[in-house]
Amino acid sequence: MAASSLLKSSPVLNKSEWVKGQTLRQPSIAVVRCNQIVPSALTIKAGSYADELVKTAKTVASPGHGIMAMDESNATCGKRLASIGLENTEANRQAYRTLLVSAPGLGNYVSGAILFEETLYQSTVDGKKIVDILVEQKIVPGIKVDKGLVPLAGSNDESWCQGLDGLASRCAAYYQQGARFAKWRTVVSIPNGPSALAVKEAAWGLARYASIAQDNGLVPIVEPEILLDGEHGIDRTFEVAQNVWAEVFFYLAQNNVMFEGILLKPSMVTPGAECKERATPEQVAEYTLNLLKRRIPPAVPGIMFLSGGQSELEATLNLNAMNQSPNPWHVSFSYARALQNTCLKTWGGLPENVKAAQDVLLTRAKANSLAQLGKYTGEGESAEAKEGMFVKGYTY
Repeated sequence: MAASSLLKSSPVLNKSEWVKGQTLRQPSIAVVRCNQIVPSALTIKAGSYADELVKTAKTVASPGHGIMAMDESNATCGKRLASIGLENTEANRQAYRTLLVSAPGLGNYVSGAILFEETLYQSTVDGKKIVDILVEQKIVPGIKVDKGLVPLAGSNDESWCQGLDGLASRCAAYYQQGARFAKWRTVVSIPNGPSALAVKEAAWGLARYASIAQDNGLVPIVEPEILLDGEHGIDRTFEVAQNVWAEVFFYLAQNNVMFEGILLKPSMVTPGAECKERATPEQVAEYTLNLLKRRIPPAVPGIMFLSGGQSELEATLNLNAMNQSPNPWHVSFSYARALQNTCLKTWGGLPENVKAAQDVLLTRAKANSLAQLGKYTGEGESAEAKEGMFVKGYTY
């Protein structure tokens, strides 16, 4: 990996050249010494994938486009299938994922798809590689690389995200399979503190992952999800989010992560799910954009928001409100349930319902595409789109 150092060439005056109570003395030519210039400790890295990383990030963060998150673990996908009466088998998971990626014209609204490892290596029910189907749709394949949440010892019943062991070799293999970006999700719980330990652990883990992913050609999606759980108001969410993102970018810089080659997946700044005072889309937009302006460098190409249990309609309205004025970044979506909830119900596991389910998926994808452009009106939305999807203590 090539490295370049930043050097300071300005002269440095010795303490002896400063006389108390007087102006700075100018040293005579006779006493001027040329000290050896040593490299600064600050090193900027530039890997062999740098240009490709920037190109990939910009492709995903293209106008009117966002990400479809379909990276549920097999266990979580089983819960989704169970909700429509299907058994959690590979064949059923394959059938559902085939439905999603083969929806005609999906690439008009979706520029990236996050896959689970099984899906990255999986073929459709017709025998075509899912990665190839996505590429044909001009959708960049991505991959979930973390290994899930485990209890964080010494914390207030909080979690940390595992998966750094062996990550470099896994990322290299995923790149060879066709993935071009990665996702790592960790969480912060407001009701549980959050403790300084949990915030630091989340930020450090994300930074190490991001550095390793970039080193192997994958654009890292950085996702410290601030959970909706709790009765707290929007101001408390804002306070915690500021702290979390300050830590995240501190450690990203410490790990020499190239900001132009990352994407973010933050939570919107909203009240806790159990707070009695709800926020309008305009309030969510104001708080969330203020957070971004205070914490996120403009070098970052895309802010791909998670829905975090919001209803399909709520997630789209909030995104639209954030795009009513120009932003330094591409402000868009990386939704799972907020794209797929009604689609899944419409399908119901029946082959004859595939087209209807795909039509529903395209309707939601188009709505969020319009929201990314700030042109969504909310007209003609179904009752299902207004149903909340928050699950207390949700895990996947």
